[in-house]
Parts: sequence; structure tokens; C-alpha cells
Amino acid sequence: MKIAVIADPHFHDVDNRQGVGRGDRVAVRTLADTNASTRVFNESFHATRALLDDIVRRGISLVAIAGDLTDDGQQSTMAAATALLADYSRRFGLRFVATPGNHDLYAIHGRHQSKRFLNPNGSHMLVTSDADIGQDNSVDKIVSAEMYCGGYEQAIPALSALGFFRRDGDLHWECPFGIDDRLEARIFDIVSSDGKTVRRMADASFLVEPVEGLWLLSIDANVFEPKNGDLDPAAEKSYHDSTDAGWNSMPRNKGFVLDWMKHVAARAKAQGKRLIAFSHYPIIDPLNGTSADEAKLLNDTSFLRRTPRADVSKVAAATGIKVHFSGHLHINDTAIFRDGDDWLVNIAVPSMVGFPPAYKIVEIGDDRLDVETVVVAEVPAYDTAFALYRVEAAREGASAAVTEAIGHADFLSRHLAEMVRHRYLPKEWPRDLAILVPQLDLGDLERLAGARAPLTASDAMPFLAAVAKPDAQDWRVLPFFEMVVDWYRLRKGREVALDFIEPARIVAYRHLAALFAAGSWPEGCLQDRLASFMRMLTDWLASAPSGDFSVDLATGDVISRSHLGRTVRRQTGSA
Repeated sequence: MKIAVIADPHFHDVDNRQGVGRGDRVAVRTLADTNASTRVFNESFHATRALLDDIVRRGISLVAIAGDLTDDGQQSTMAAATALLADYSRRFGLRFVATPGNHDLYAIHGRHQSKRFLNPNGSHMLVTSDADIGQDNSVDKIVSAEMYCGGYEQAIPALSALGFFRRDGDLHWECPFGIDDRLEARIFDIVSSDGKTVRRMADASFLVEPVEGLWLLSIDANVFEPKNGDLDPAAEKSYHDSTDAGWNSMPRNKGFVLDWMKHVAARAKAQGKRLIAFSHYPIIDPLNGTSADEAKLLNDTSFLRRTPRADVSKVAAATGIKVHFSGHLHINDTAIFRDGDDWLVNIAVPSMVGFPPAYKIVEIGDDRLDVETVVVAEVPAYDTAFALYRVEAAREGASAAVTEAIGHADFLSRHLAEMVRHRYLPKEWPRDLAILVPQLDLGDLERLAGARAPLTASDAMPFLAAVAKPDAQDWRVLPFFEMVVDWYRLRKGREVALDFIEPARIVAYRHLAALFAAGSWPEGCLQDRLASFMRMLTDWLASAPSGDFSVDLATGDVISRSHLGRTVRRQTGSA
């Protein structure tokens, strides 16, 4: 019994169904927005097809989607994405079962969306569903209702073929509210933190048995908690966005779902069903215990805000669901939580629009779960938008280095480097460290590790200038920026990232990490902060198997199967 688990396609229809109104049938998002985003946009159009084609070639017919099928839930995008899946169902017999992501819908009523699309000359046009934007004509825009992101009342019916409602041939279907699949029967009250504001909200969780013996548990972990105050129930600003909420908000706001999960797990065990659970959000800390070091190095990051607390993982493990697949963070990771006799494994599934581009194949046996991580490195027409990117870059005086990529995986690897340059360093890193990173090489780090006195970031360059630098050689000439990019590759790809980093670099990184680990410095000095950076890297290198592995369904042990064969390692450009 095999299924494919994919996450975060973020499908964007470049075939001009966004209401742009031009005759060239192209709706291409800007390179500037792409470089600053955690995902690429235009490439999803061909990457989603390449992903589905790979699944078809492998003879797999059942596909679970761990949320964010669409770019941002725009009505036209939703229609195009579901039409694409319907086409693969019709032509190849694929059956899709999904869970909603935070990009697929917003609360009950939805919210406006606005995107910048490129014109042929490299300028851009704003396409929005919000007619109030730029009322003074200061913005070159097109207003289109097709850009609006729907809420549960619009999005779930649009996704109806993906398991959210009972369909002919299902051996079993239920939801936390019973066997009635009508959306109006799946409504609950959600309350603001001060207890004074109550809103009616839908929950789209469901359990389906598509084939004999297999139960797929789709958990809607979106939580749209109303803000304190008597605010407009239809306004976006009236709710806390689900993006950073996830499982941390589930026990207080959707305790009934956790109760239902426990009941489902018990029945699955009693009836001999194989139970696979999935939601959009990770249910266990995806940083694998490195959260304290991340907080020390980078303070408040999106990863930290989205990290499930241990008490939440404990509650989830107590339900007995055992294995859970997640998306949202666009990472490849395996996390294990144990509490007494309870255990839970969270398998984080990467996205085709972020590094690394991959999905999971799950083979379900009587006593174990075999997981294969498939990297889809080649995507036909991955470079469709490159010509327009170059025109935009020339117009803006910006870099179009990502267009030098030699394939889809290489493009995403280069895009990650641009994210480090344009997003992570300026927005997540402390300013003093962000300024220092481009000035150092690995030889400088080696000398800093050998400094006896604690330093600040501003002390680093004067210290290095005063210390004799050995002749530049081997790995020591590698810019620190390149190591930071590889650090993010490991952060996002874990075991799979090793196929994109030269082995000699890993040896050098381990050497530097050992030097910093051997030192002892006051809290908060430069060497102490760099030691946190190094420690996180080595922890990721030692994390649970995340490539090809097995989960023992009796004990929760995760055993690597990567010795059975990996892809050829290759180095890809960073800039």
C-alpha cells in the first residue's frame, strides 16, 4: 500500500487567469517579490505538473496534500489548481485527499489579495481585489474580484473533490461532528482570549477510508481566533492569522478535534486499520531541539514563532495517532516526541517551490512505515519566466543571477541564497552580525575561534587586522556568506541538503564547529553567538533520518534506509 504525500504546491496560474487583462496570456510575478519570499511563485505552474507526472510514472494513485495547494487562495487560482488535479484524476486515476493550509482560505469571510505582475518592459502592474487601494490613482492597478481569497464558505466547496465531503466509493467518511458532511453541520464557536468575543467558525477536518484498511486523517489545524473587542466579523484584521498559530492554538480553540483524534486512533487500533494523519502545520518542534540556540543567535524568527510547544506535542502524542505528516515550513525533517509510553513522529514534507524540491512516498506495512524522499530536480520549462526576470533586473539595476540556474533544483538553491541576502540577513539576523557576515571568510572564523578574549561583532575586523593571516588556501578562502547559505540549506533540507553541498565543505564546517565547541566565552559575546550558529549546524547534521527511512509502528524508532542508494552529490551556485 503506497501513497504519495506532497505539501505546499502554492500553485500559481501564469496563464493569465488573474484578471490582468493583457493580451499576451502571461501573469508573471516580479523577481523582486520572488527573491524576498520564502517560496518562488511562477515556477509552481510547471513544478506542480512535474511533481504529479513523477507520481504517475511510479504507479501511485493515492495522493495526500498537506495544505497550501494554492498561491494565496485567489478564486481564479483555486479554480485553476482544482482543474489541474481533476485533469490528473480523469487521465491517470489519481485520488487526492487534502487538508487546508493557511494560504488556501481565511476565516469565514476571506480576505483581499494584491499581487504585482510584470509588464513586458520590466515594470509591474498591481492586480488586487481591494478597490480601496490607491484611490488617489497613485498606484497602477487592475481591480479584479478573481483575486479575492475566500473563507471556509467559499474555499471548502471549491476543494470538495479532495476528500472534504463524502464521495461514492469511500468505505468510510466522518468528521469531528459526526457523519453529516454538510459544511453548515461542521460549525463551532471560537472565542477571543478575553472571552468576550464569540464567532462561528468552520472546521474542515475529516477521516476517510479510500481503500480497504487505510484510514487517512486530515486535520484542519487552521485556527482563526477573534481578536479582543467587538470588531467587524468580516474584516481580516479582526482575527489572529493562522500562519503563526498552528498546533499551539489547537488545545484551547479546537480541543474537540484532539478528542476526536484520540477516538479515531483507538478505533483504528481496534479495527486493524492503518492510520496516517496529516495537517498543514508541524506537530513537533521542527528545529530538533535547537530553538534555544536560534533564540540566542537570531532572537525572534518565524521558525520560533511557528514551533509547537512541548506541552502541545505531549497532548498530541497522547491521542495515539503515532505518525503525522506536515507542510507549512517548506522543510525536510523528521522529529520524534516521547512521553512515557506515548510517542509521535512528525514527518515534515518539503515543497516544490522551496529548497529542497521534494515529496514523500509512503509504503505502509503491517509493522512499519517505509518513507522515501524523492527530489524532483528537473522540471520542464522551469525557466519560463527567466526572460522577463532579466528585463526587470535590467530596468531596476538588480541582479538576475538566479536565471543562470541549470535546472529547477539549482534554481531553488540559488533562490535560497537570494533569500539569505534579501530576507534572512536583513530581517532576521541582528544588525551587527548581518553586517559582519559578508566581510569574513572561513579562515577568519578559525582565527576568531582561537581568540582568547571575548569579542563583540564590532571588534572582529580590528582583531583580524591585527592578527597575521596565513596564506589563503583550501577551504579557508570560502566566504562566510557561503557557509551561511549552506547553514540554511541544512536547516531546510537536513539529510537531503547533503546532495547540494560539497563533502569537503561539510568537513570544514565540522572542523570549525569543533573549535567553537572547545572554547568557553561569556554569554552574548561574538564567539558565543558563533558557537550557537555552529552548534545548530552540527545538530542538524546529527538529526533523525529524513531521507529514506522506516518508522517502527510498535516502538516509534526511526531507522535510516539511505544506505540503499542516494542521488549523486552536486554543488550548485549560490549567487
